[in-house]
Amino acid sequence: MSKESTGLPKLVKAYRALRTARSELKAAFDTEDTALVKKQEKINSKLLQHCVENDVTSVKTEEGTFIRKKRVNYWCSDWEKFHEWVLAQARPELLQKRIAQKNLEEYLEDCGEIPIGLQADAVYTITVQKPRG
Repeated sequence: MSKESTGLPKLVKAYRALRTARSELKAAFDTEDTALVKKQEKINSKLLQHCVENDVTSVKTEEGTFIRKKRVNYWCSDWEKFHEWVLAQARPELLQKRIAQKNLEEYLEDCGEIPIGLQADAVYTITVQKPRG
């Protein structure tokens, strides 16, 4: 066994230790962040209530200005009908330009034909697993 390969178990052990440490930090962060988000939501609710009760959209204070905005999110309950409508209206800009990675991968495996304008970028990655047994 080469000198380089004898150091591989140490690298794998260090990698796993770092992954565990990051997971622990993330869990602690997520717990603390959730508590802070809940506090922010309570304050947000009170500020929204103030806007509604006083029929205002913004309030300037010595600590800063808060503004009430309306945000609307749209979603589709029938993609087939919506897609037909988009095509009939010739409004493709209503859809996001994004490739369904897995579906395209399946298409390429089945057909082998690469669509015009398609670019690809492949990157090798390493997955580290703890020993089993």
